[in-house]
Amino acid sequence: MIHESVYELKTSLNGIVDVSDDGKVSIQDRQALREKAIDTLVRNAVFGADDVREYARWLIWEMGQALGAQPASIHDLYMARGRGECSGFTVPAMNMRGLAYDMMRAALRAALKVDARAIIFEIARSEIGYTSQRPAEYTSVLIAAAIKEGYEGPLFIQGDHFQVKASAYKSNPEAELQAVKDITLEALKGGFFNIDVDTSTLVDLSYEDLDSQQKLNYTLSAEMTRFIREHQPKGVTVSIGGEIGEVGGHNSTEGELRAYMDGYNRTLKSYGGDLPGLSKISVQTGTSHGGIVLPDGSIARVALDFDTLERLSRLAREEYGMAGAVQHGASTLPEEMFHRFPETETAEIHLATGFQNLLYDHEAMPAEFVEKIYAYLSTHHADERKPGDTDTQFFYRTRKRAFGPFKAEWWGLPESVRQAFGETLEEKFSFFFGKLNVVNTKDLVAKYVKAPEIHKPMPGTAAAADDDSKGLAD
Repeated sequence: MIHESVYELKTSLNGIVDVSDDGKVSIQDRQALREKAIDTLVRNAVFGADDVREYARWLIWEMGQALGAQPASIHDLYMARGRGECSGFTVPAMNMRGLAYDMMRAALRAALKVDARAIIFEIARSEIGYTSQRPAEYTSVLIAAAIKEGYEGPLFIQGDHFQVKASAYKSNPEAELQAVKDITLEALKGGFFNIDVDTSTLVDLSYEDLDSQQKLNYTLSAEMTRFIREHQPKGVTVSIGGEIGEVGGHNSTEGELRAYMDGYNRTLKSYGGDLPGLSKISVQTGTSHGGIVLPDGSIARVALDFDTLERLSRLAREEYGMAGAVQHGASTLPEEMFHRFPETETAEIHLATGFQNLLYDHEAMPAEFVEKIYAYLSTHHADERKPGDTDTQFFYRTRKRAFGPFKAEWWGLPESVRQAFGETLEEKFSFFFGKLNVVNTKDLVAKYVKAPEIHKPMPGTAAAADDDSKGLAD
């Protein structure tokens, strides 16, 4: 149910949640909240009118603070890994492109069963656009999912590939960099305390020496680090990742990593103030985002270079004190590969397209809904069809773009369909958590990470109006 007013929303929560005049939230009936009220509240946080939506998001945030489901930074855990104090696991960073509430609930259920806490929920700059999920919404949905499933502990929410678009930077560098800063600021305000800065698109291989190739990359990475440190909430050290090779390009080398990190550290040091640097670094070792689709619809096997991944992870830890290397584009790899990531001490892998595929290809997926989506893609994204593409290849590559335009219809799928999705997703998440060895990481995360208590002003108050104006130009 979508409420027509904030008053109606508040009234629906009588006896379940109490909100004082000064904005203090207390939970009166946790069972009633979990059984039904949170489902309604999260839908209002996503689909409500502006005032209802903002109040619902604020209330979900404050309930998360009260119930111990709080956004946090994984920085301190990663730094401990860089010091050699923990090892043997690979953190899954999971992109929830569509049906986010159900997908997040499935992941949290799987985590609860095995005490997995070293897990990240993320969304890329590009995905924010085509899935119509702004940071404040994404965070609200995750906190609501945690409340629904009774999940307590730090919630690691990450801005994935906060990327500088090379063509836009070339035509107007100041505007493109400002666009990345704007989404970063929005993300920080929304509870994204983990940010992957991606300026690897600006690596220039026309230069012969590695420092020159990486210079614009490391210079802008350092500038973005300073920007994040200036705007991160008090008491939070945001986990920041860098990147040295564009996914799908040539495999990264030790020389490239050193050139990037040495230049980055020099630049960051020049700003003064002993600013904390990167906690991890993304490298290229053979995969492509979303996999490579063959004409028959199957996914081409990828020759992933685990030796490179292991060497670069070791180098990142031993010489630069980071957690290690990050592998992108991993969700469509063969299942028999995943145990290799913790064996090679890979710090983190990113998983996205495989979850999307599970939804589209699930036996419970209504055929008429898929047909409607594909008709839309044929009309509105025909310019993305490559010469020689089969329909299978075209739809596989573009169907991610239907999550935003059809968001309400995804959320409105029958309960039986969403339940079937959830059960299969939970099995998939359980598989990843086991193979990546993040089971029983609850105590490890608790040892190094303390989620900050951050309260936000209630919408409609003078404090909220003042908070919204901060950081904006006149």
